[in-house]
Formats: sequence, C-alpha cells, structure tokens
Amino acid sequence: MKVLGIESSCDETGVAVYDTASSGAAGLLAHAVYSQIALHAEYGGVVPELASRDHVRKLLPLIRQTLDEAGLRLSDIEGVAYTAGPGLVGALLVGAGVARALAWGLDVPAIGVHHMEGHLLAPLMEDNAPEPPFVALLVSGGHTQLVAVDAIGRYRLLGETLDDAAGEAFDKTAKLMGLPYPGGPQLAKLAETGVPGVYKFSRPMTDRPGLDFSFSGLKTQVLLAWRDSDQSEQTKMDIARGFEDAVVDTLAIKCGRALDAAGCDTLIVAGGVGANKRLRAKLVEMCEKRGGRACFPRPSLCTDNGAMIAFAGALRLAAGQHDDLAIRATPRWDMATLQAL
Repeated sequence: MKVLGIESSCDETGVAVYDTASSGAAGLLAHAVYSQIALHAEYGGVVPELASRDHVRKLLPLIRQTLDEAGLRLSDIEGVAYTAGPGLVGALLVGAGVARALAWGLDVPAIGVHHMEGHLLAPLMEDNAPEPPFVALLVSGGHTQLVAVDAIGRYRLLGETLDDAAGEAFDKTAKLMGLPYPGGPQLAKLAETGVPGVYKFSRPMTDRPGLDFSFSGLKTQVLLAWRDSDQSEQTKMDIARGFEDAVVDTLAIKCGRALDAAGCDTLIVAGGVGANKRLRAKLVEMCEKRGGRACFPRPSLCTDNGAMIAFAGALRLAAGQHDDLAIRATPRWDMATLQAL
C-alpha cells in the first residue's frame, strides 16, 4: 500500500510517500519538508495564524513535488495519513482538510495520526529497527516524555516535563543570550566550542526519585550567569556548553531510571532534540554499558516531517484501521488513548 503522509501540526509542512510493500527505510519513496523559520523569525516565535496560512500556500505544491520525486501519479496513492493532533488547531485543520479531500476524491482510506506517535515510530524506519518492548524518549517541541512501549499502540507514560520541555529550554535560553530565532540549534553549535566545566549548572530533579523533568529553573540559572558575566563570545560558548551538558546529563539519568522501571535495555529517541550530537553519544554510551542499545532516526527525520506520519499511518491502515469522512483536529490528545495494533 502506497500511503501519502501529511504533517502540518506547527511550523513545518511535511509530505511523504511510504510503501508498505518494502520495509524500513526502503519503504520511504520520497519526502519533503518546507520550514517556516524565516516567516516567524521576525516575531521570535511561531504565530499560529501565519503558520496556518503558509500551510495553505505550500501544501499542494509540496504534494506535487513529492509525488514527482517518487515517480508516482496521484491515482497511485492507496491511502492517506495526516497529523490530527496534538498541535496548533488551525495548522492541523489545513492538513486534515486536504488529506480528507484527497482520500474522498481518490476513494481510498484515510487516518489521522498522533503527532507524537509519529515521532516515536520514526526510528523504526531505520535498518535493524528494534521490536517492542522498549522505552522511548520523546523530545519534540513542547514535549519531553518518557514512554514505555509494550507494543505499537500500547503506550504507558512514565514521566514528562512539569514546565518547559527540553527543546523549549534550548530555544528560550538561546533567546535570553541574544541568539536569533530559532536559537536551539545555534546554542548547540556554540556548545561545541565551549569549555566544559567553566559553568556548572544543576541537573534538575535528579536528586530525588521519579521520572518527571523540569527545565525552567535551569533556564533561570543560565540567565543569572549570563547577566553576571562579561558576555564575551567565549563566555557565550562556555555557558552554552554548561547548559547543554546539564540537559544531556539530566535526560540520560532519567532514561536510565526509565529503563530500570520498564525492565528493558532498549531505548529509542525521537524529536528535534534527538538530533543533538552530545545527547546521542551520551545515550549510546549509557545503553552499551547496560548491554542494550539506543536507536535514533536519521537527523532529517528528527524534526517534524511527513515521513513519520506516512509510516505511522501506513502501519494502522495496513492493520485495517481508518477514520470516517469527518475532518477532525485534536490540539490536545493523550497518546495513551490510542488503539493498539
């Protein structure tokens, strides 16, 4: 089954085609992502109405482009998957409306995909993908979650952030240090040349039991250190390194606890922060010491993309699941309510 996937939950328009006749990465026939970073940079953050309008402008051309790259006609599509939530309601409705219209016109099944399930399943598109059970660290946008995956569609939330997510902490910390939007990736780049140990920040909530996260206090520590410094370029690098080390260590400590709690040694990591090189190295080292392994999607599939939606939707469509003709968007959606395959 050739499934067209559409992602429009926030500020990236993603389209992909996944073919269930081939497994893993071989099944991904084509994918393309258009980022709205330049559009929102003037405002220092995503403006929901502008995001929705830009999805309207870009989605159909991106579908044509992706089909051309896959060597397919629209009539070759046998199913449509789209992000139904969580996300910005206006942006979600753009993708849902286009997806439902295409499915109706082609007389093929369609299914709304949970955005975070898409991220969670993205590593399974890679070679030598793990089989459940495993633990998933989801670090995407406003989400930082640890999830026990008993089977695809059977998820248990082990811990989550109580305030800022890791990605938000990266972006907000970069902003208070004067880095342009979106600052998270630039902060990580600065950290590569920072001197470790010059600035030592706390590892929030690691001094007590539990699997929840909190990064707002860490952000405040960085603000105070920055205000009291000479604010030179080297200081900026050193603070960035201290901040990144604190986030990476915190995530690694909590992941180790989550693996203990779930009784397994396989960890998958997905979401934008999952592309961070230092985080990847730390988690690989930790899992290898346990006799297990850490699995990641390729960096291009860490940020929001249509490939993960096409893949997640293809799995559910192949299992016989599909939605009715209604156009639905669910800005808040608990992943634990999903139907198991």
